[in-house]
Amino acid sequence: MRYGTPLGVADIAGPSMRRLLSDGDRVLVRYGAPLRPGAIALFRHPLQQDLLVVKRAVGRRPGGWWMLSDNPLVRTDSREYGAVPDELVLGRVLLRLAPRPAWLAPGRGLERALRGRPAWLAERLGVSAPVETEF
Repeated sequence: MRYGTPLGVADIAGPSMRRLLSDGDRVLVRYGAPLRPGAIALFRHPLQQDLLVVKRAVGRRPGGWWMLSDNPLVRTDSREYGAVPDELVLGRVLLRLAPRPAWLAPGRGLERALRGRPAWLAERLGVSAPVETEF
């Protein structure tokens, strides 16, 4: 992490990232951090920019990042509002601070090492895949 990179705290509201994050969780965000597919991102809602949203960045699409909920029952994500422009992406969620601290931004080496390992171990270390869906 570069010195001077701003960090902030955000509170989670709603069920869209359930399993990994729950309503009432508090997370640490690194503002301005680069995203990569699989990262959990904080961004401004494209249609209601005073609303901050946390979703998983699935990949780049024309117009920005494709963001999806981890909860398959929640479809308020890029399937509803399309790709999120880069200028609306605020940062990357690094870890859950409360109520159960957990690292949510593992390095690529750790992600590769945990492929094929038990799901509980990968999730405990912050490596989890988004719901498989067509986009």
